[in-house]
Amino acid sequence: MKNAQERKAGKRIMQLRMEKRYTREQFADIVDISAKFLYEIENGKKGFSATTLLKLSKALNVSMEYIMTGEDYKRPESEIATSLELSKPNTLENVERLLKVAYEIVKDKQEF
Repeated sequence: MKNAQERKAGKRIMQLRMEKRYTREQFADIVDISAKFLYEIENGKKGFSATTLLKLSKALNVSMEYIMTGEDYKRPESEIATSLELSKPNTLENVERLLKVAYEIVKDKQEF
């Protein structure tokens, strides 16, 4: 099972790399691994560390979860940010006022 997951992750990495039009050598340089190691990752022959996963995800501009599972968990804070970006300016001002009031309430309770 683990090997199948690694193969799928490697295929996603290869697909994303090719979409960005990086050669294997170019992308390996960006991620600071050897082209041979990248080949082995992409073909499911080798696993990789969390550090390498982080480098890969940053370079490909995707979440680590997407590389490993093919799914991208949308965090609640990103949903909030998206909603705020779509809001009218007066809504943003009201939200900012509410956050300031909430901060003051929490700050006052922490002082006791």
